[in-house]
Amino acid sequence: MTAPAARALLAALAGDGAAARFVGGCVRDSLAGRPVRDIDVATEATPDRVAALLRARGIRVIPTGLAHGTLTALVEGTVFEVTTLRRDIDTDGRRAVVAFTGDWLADAARRDFTINALYLDADGTLYDPTGGRADLAAGRVRFVGRARERLAEDVLRLLRFFRFHARYGTGAPDPDAMAACGEFAPRLTGLSGERVWAELGKILCGPDPGGTLRLMDRAGALAPIVPGATALARLDGIVGIEAALGLGAAAVRRLAAALEAEDADTARLARNLRMSRAEAARLTRAVKASGALIADPDPAASGRRLYRWGEEGFADGLAIAWAGGGDEAAFESAARALAAWRRPVFPVGGRDAIALGAAPGPAVGELLREVEAWWIAEGFAPDRDACLARLAAAAAS
Repeated sequence: MTAPAARALLAALAGDGAAARFVGGCVRDSLAGRPVRDIDVATEATPDRVAALLRARGIRVIPTGLAHGTLTALVEGTVFEVTTLRRDIDTDGRRAVVAFTGDWLADAARRDFTINALYLDADGTLYDPTGGRADLAAGRVRFVGRARERLAEDVLRLLRFFRFHARYGTGAPDPDAMAACGEFAPRLTGLSGERVWAELGKILCGPDPGGTLRLMDRAGALAPIVPGATALARLDGIVGIEAALGLGAAAVRRLAAALEAEDADTARLARNLRMSRAEAARLTRAVKASGALIADPDPAASGRRLYRWGEEGFADGLAIAWAGGGDEAAFESAARALAAWRRPVFPVGGRDAIALGAAPGPAVGELLREVEAWWIAEGFAPDRDACLARLAAAAAS
């Protein structure tokens, strides 16, 4: 926030005398001694005035959220979100109709948590109208004002509460917040899957996902969004296993670790959460792979499984299976196979099958699958000549 780009932005906004302050996460994380990522700025100036002031200084402006008073400013390659002070006119539990204001207290009153209602001037003066600094120091995540009112405005804040408690909270969560979360938990089913998955993914990538999901379950907030998440002991173990395997936190992998579900339930969950096609495929593959490794962790099968599931699928399955306990030596052997894996290339293809007399079309694929299955079973050892001979025999039969 002391970088030249940030200073240039605030100087541009001060052009007509309207105050502008850093707000929210950048202030919170600066006070907490954590890395500052996104930088948000709040200002008394209206959106059209903000745009004019910034463009007058040659700053690029993108109208990313004009209805809510938000503009994106690009200064020397750095992205800033600039939002006019707001107060809520109406809310329906998911979105708000806002009016612009010059009242900083009104803007603070509509924010979710006290630790996010922090403002900082360019000269370092801190404005803390809701007691957020003390809450941050105490490891206390507390809603601004009454928790019920904040959740009634947007029930997604319920999931945000658990995410922020996991990251900034210490000890037991705020009892008023927990009581309100329990009351509003049934309303989570009214949220879009995209919004739920965005928050849930961040929760799962937190430092103690199992502990956070238990708190959510205590408030009745887990079953409405992930009804099959009952394997929380396995989720507890996956953080350390990921580190041992050199894997970063992955929301889909951790979700799969928490599930005790058949494939159909997994597919339904992916649809409900509006996962991308790639995420849904990864979730299904991780559940299948972990189930196979739990049932039979035979190290001799690692090569075949790596070829079939891919490195990502095998790593997901291994981490999940290992986190649940079992044959430590077999899992360690599988980890070594993963580290040394170089995917072999199947040495024949469709043109070879056609050259051997196969009719173009589905029959070619069937022949190749048959020969590839034999090649895999042989440990990928047969070379091109051996595969061609096998393919010729299969085509002639």
